[in-house]
Amino acid sequence: MTEWRRSDFDYALPERLIAHRPAAQRAASRMLVLRTDSGALADRRFTDLPAYLRAGDLLVLNDTRVIPARLEAAKPTGARVEVLIERVEDPDAGLITCQLRANRTPKPGGRLGLADGVQAEVLEREGRFFRLQLAGLVESLWDYLERVGHVPLPPYIRRPDDDEDRTRYQTVFAARPGAVAAPTAGLHFDDALLERLRADGVGTARVTLHVGAGTFAPVESDDLSAHTMHAEWLEVSAETVAAVNATRERGGRVVAVGTTVVRALESAAADGQLAPYSGETRLFITPGYCFRAVDGLLTNFHLPESTLLMLVSAFGGYESVMAAYRHAVAEEYRFFSYGDAMLLI
Repeated sequence: MTEWRRSDFDYALPERLIAHRPAAQRAASRMLVLRTDSGALADRRFTDLPAYLRAGDLLVLNDTRVIPARLEAAKPTGARVEVLIERVEDPDAGLITCQLRANRTPKPGGRLGLADGVQAEVLEREGRFFRLQLAGLVESLWDYLERVGHVPLPPYIRRPDDDEDRTRYQTVFAARPGAVAAPTAGLHFDDALLERLRADGVGTARVTLHVGAGTFAPVESDDLSAHTMHAEWLEVSAETVAAVNATRERGGRVVAVGTTVVRALESAAADGQLAPYSGETRLFITPGYCFRAVDGLLTNFHLPESTLLMLVSAFGGYESVMAAYRHAVAEEYRFFSYGDAMLLI
């Protein structure tokens, strides 16, 4: 059995291939197709996706909605603090877990001032995360964030967020607020393409996995067995379980739109059979993992040495996926959240 190291998942990526802006239209990106049975590659457009799916297949989408999770705050001294929400624990009570960026992070009991007179008390700290209690809200927490918050663009997009990000760093099927990073494979879909797939007999089902900022956290140990995954909340409904099982029974394929959908479905199938599930997951998928619920994967191109690249390598085969990434670099595909797509099927 191979003992995988973080360094096994490194690759050279020129800075110019990192996409800092979305494509002009959602479905206008390129798509690299990897046949998992042969390792064969094909350079396509995302609008070619229907040619690789057939009637009776099921696309599973993550319907999480990205919240404007980046807030500006200040200490009583006036010192500036940046708040990046990791999770909204209780919107009615104003309880959030977040990361704080400041010259000196406040201690438990400390207070921060936010926009419009809202105050935040630091309740406790655990590692790099702080638990805050907000007070003074005159509207729902969701409405407050929509009004004063900023889109939490990934750290490799080195520019301020703008109005375009409000819509483009969000899928057209986003419904349930709670994510602080987009399920980026879904960003390529527009309503017209989804309707075309429905007309072709391709079904859709939904899961929810609220993507946390931990998705960008580096793997700190070269020994993957020493890595602990960040926790993310997910829900797989009985309706989705029934759709997946019916697809399998009729010989169709279950195609996950994004690594978040893979983690959701595989977490719900952890006992060997897919079942409804609501709760947290720390599932860490590396090569050698036995997939129980997913037959195909649509994804973006991920950071070197990231847990997401490790998951994709587990699904498509390590050698095939790393060869595909070298091909994508050579052909100058656009990488990461606003970049191009990859279909493994």
